[in-house]
Amino acid sequence: MKRILVSLDHFIGQKTNGDHMDIFRGFIAIDVPISTILQDLLDSIKGTRANVKVVEAKNIHITLKFLGDTQIIHIEKIEEIIKESIRSTQPFTLQLKGTGVFPNERYVKVLWVGIQQAEPLIPIVKDLNSKLNNLGYKKENKPFSAHLTIGRMRSAEGKNDILELLHQHGDTLFSEIPVNSIKLKQSVLTPKGPIYSTKKEIMLKS
Repeated sequence: MKRILVSLDHFIGQKTNGDHMDIFRGFIAIDVPISTILQDLLDSIKGTRANVKVVEAKNIHITLKFLGDTQIIHIEKIEEIIKESIRSTQPFTLQLKGTGVFPNERYVKVLWVGIQQAEPLIPIVKDLNSKLNNLGYKKENKPFSAHLTIGRMRSAEGKNDILELLHQHGDTLFSEIPVNSIKLKQSVLTPKGPIYSTKKEIMLKS
């Protein structure tokens, strides 16, 4: 009897650890290469006296769907859902143009760069939302807003400096981005910021 109890305790401990390791923080996104002019804007924001956290250039992306806690056993199914969602979409090009803030200029929380010619993303996001909800992932009820988050204000300190800088780039064309694939990505949160890696890359077919 004693040996059975020891064995059972050992099994329970392993199962708990296994469950923890079988989940990762996931999201579906398009990676964005950073142009020189966009890098200059990021550097200019860092150079202000504002209390702002600028997103590292290597981490800038377009989020199509945030999944949160994602089960590893779902990776293949999520890959299939992405394939289904982009089945009728050919490679296309997005424009990174203009700047702005959320929620408004009186209370600035997020700094963003706008995305033009984003119409192909709308049916993809809608399909992902619906199909992933059936798999148990929370459905996003807000309308999809195509943008790049480039910074987050920690406080109102230096807000006017930021707004002045963003106003200067209100009509700036930063780059044109060819979209050839959609990625399922993992985010690992660290004290120095998130570390992203790609779990799956699904190519758009011409």
